Amino acid sequence: MDGSTASASDFDDAFSDGDFTELTSKFSPEAMRKDIARARHMPPPAHSNGVSERRSLSVSTLDIDDHGGHVSHSRSPSPPQTPHPLSPELSDQFSQISLDNESEGSVREQASPSVPNLPVKSIEDAPEITTQTNHVPLEQPDKQHESPQSPYSEHPLPPPQSTHSLPPPEALHLSPATPRSLSATPIVPVSSAAPSASETHSRSNSASSSASQQKPFGHRPNRSTGPSALEKVRSQTRPVFLPPKPREEDDKHMAAWRSMMRSSRMAAERKRKALQERRLTREKSIEESLHIWEKEIVPDWRVVYKNPSLRKLWWKGIPSKLRASMWECAVGNSLSLSKDHYRICLSRAKKALSSKIFPQDSLEMIEKDISTTLPSLHIFHSQTGPLYEELKEMLCAWVVARSDEGLGYTPGAARIAAMLLINMTVQQGFVTMRNILDRHCLRSFYGGEGALEDVEAYYRIFDTLLADGMPKIYFNFKQHQIIPSAYLNDWLLPLFLDHLPFEACARIWDVIVLEGDSFLYRASLGILAVLEPRLFFPDRKELMELLKGENKPALEVAKREGRSLDGGKYEVYGVDEETLWERIDQMDDWWKESTWTRLLSRELPDI
Repeated sequence: MDGSTASASDFDDAFSDGDFTELTSKFSPEAMRKDIARARHMPPPAHSNGVSERRSLSVSTLDIDDHGGHVSHSRSPSPPQTPHPLSPELSDQFSQISLDNESEGSVREQASPSVPNLPVKSIEDAPEITTQTNHVPLEQPDKQHESPQSPYSEHPLPPPQSTHSLPPPEALHLSPATPRSLSATPIVPVSSAAPSASETHSRSNSASSSASQQKPFGHRPNRSTGPSALEKVRSQTRPVFLPPKPREEDDKHMAAWRSMMRSSRMAAERKRKALQERRLTREKSIEESLHIWEKEIVPDWRVVYKNPSLRKLWWKGIPSKLRASMWECAVGNSLSLSKDHYRICLSRAKKALSSKIFPQDSLEMIEKDISTTLPSLHIFHSQTGPLYEELKEMLCAWVVARSDEGLGYTPGAARIAAMLLINMTVQQGFVTMRNILDRHCLRSFYGGEGALEDVEAYYRIFDTLLADGMPKIYFNFKQHQIIPSAYLNDWLLPLFLDHLPFEACARIWDVIVLEGDSFLYRASLGILAVLEPRLFFPDRKELMELLKGENKPALEVAKREGRSLDGGKYEVYGVDEETLWERIDQMDDWWKESTWTRLLSRELPDI
C-alpha cells in the first residue's frame, strides 16, 4: 500500500512543472479572494525556449514623472497558465462571483502598494494616453452605467470617448497575478458607455459657444460699406456669369466705357440743342407768316380747302395769336349754342353743388382728372394753379349740360378743357368744347355705354387702316393678341395730351379742327410709325408697357439723362413734333381720304 502510494507520487512529480497548486475541495468567494491576493506576490515566469510571454492588455499603473509631466504606460505580464482547466462545478461557482466595491478597493490597494501620492488630482488632468492594443475588459453588467471612481481622486472619471484611449478604470486595476483559469468562464467584451443624446447635445452646445467666443487672430468683425471692386467690375464691364477681369484690363475697359458714356451724353445734348433750335426756327417762321394769315385766311378761313398752299400753311401750325379765333371758326357751332350758354350751365352747377345734389362720383372724377392734367405746366394745380378754379367750373358746367342727355363725366375731358382754356376765354372754350365733342368719332368715345357699337366700328376701321398701311405692325399685334381698344382709347379721349409733347399736340389740334375725325386716325398711325422700332417685343407684357408709356428701360435712361417725366409719356421714346410730322408727311404715299370715307360708310352706314 505504501509502495503504490510512493510510486504514484513519483509519477506525479515526474510530470509536474513545479507551479501546480493543489485545489482544495471547498470553493467560496472568500477563498477565491485569498488565492488571488496570494497569487499577486508570485514572481513572474521567466522566458523559455526563446518564446516571449504574452503581454497582458490591462494597464496596472500610471507613471507620471516629475520632469515633463510625461505619462508612461506600463504593462503587467500575463499570469501563468494553470496546467488544467477548471471543472464545470468550479466554473459555475466562479461565474457567480461579483467583485463589489469593497473587495475591489482591497484588491487595488494590494495590487499597487508602492504607488506614491501623486500631485495629479484627477486623471482628467493628465494628457490623453492612446494605445494600439485591443482591450477586452471584464463584463460588469451592474456597473456599466455608473461613473467609475479614480483611486487618486474622489471625483468620478468621465466616460471614455474612444476605443483607442485609456481602458475603463476596472481594467486598470486588474491584478497581474490573476489566474488564467478565470478565462474559462465566457467573457463578453464591454464597450465604452456611449454618451446619451442629452449629453451629446450639451457638449456640442458648449463647444460651439466656446468656439464662438474665441475669435481667430486678426478677425475683422465689421465690413466696409458700399459695393466691392468686384461688384463694380461685374456691374459695368462684364456679365455676372463670367469671372472678373485682371486689374489692368478692367482699368482699360472702364476708361473706354466712361469715354463712350461721355461721348453719348455729349451727342444726346447736341441732338437736343439742334432739335430745340429747329423748333425755335419753325415757330419763328410761323410767326413771320402772320401777315399771310391776316391777309388771306382770317377774312375767310374756308379758302384753305381750295388753296393747297394755304392748306399746307395751316398744317405747319397756326400762329399763337390767331389760334383761338381759328379754332373757334374751324370747329363751328353746329349745336347753335348762345353766348350765355356757359353762364346758364355754370349757375345750375353751382346750385347743385350748394344743395349737395351734384353727383358725388362725377365730382370725385373731376378732381382726380384735374390733378393729372398737364402737370408740367403747373397752372392747374389745386393749391397754386391760377386756372384751377376756372377749369373745375368749366367741367362742372359741362356735366350739367350733358345731364340733359343722360350722360355724366368721362375721364379725359379735363385735358380738352385745359387745352382750350390755355388758348381762349372760358366762354369761348366751353362752346368750342361742346361742339368739338359733338363730332361723331369723339361723341362715340364720350357717349358712354349707349355708343359701344359705334366705338367697336371705329376700332375695326383703325384695324383695317393699320393692316393696309403698316402690315408688319398689324401682324405683330395680331400675334400678341393686341387689339385697338388696348391703346387707341387712351389716345383719343384726351386728344393725345397724355402721350405727346405739348407743342406736338397743339399742332395736331390745329389740323384736327380743320380736317375732322380722319386726322385722328392719321395721327394715331403716325405715332405707331415712330414707335415701330420698339414694338417688336417677344413678350406681350413688355409691348403693352411700351404702348402705355411705362417701359422701364426707357424711363431709366430718361432719369439718367436728367429729362423731365412730367410731359408726354412718349417723350422718353424720342417722340417729338419733328419726328411725328415726318412720319405723317410720309403717309401721303398711301393715305387717301376716299379710303376713310369708304370704310366709314361700310362700318357706320347711318352717319
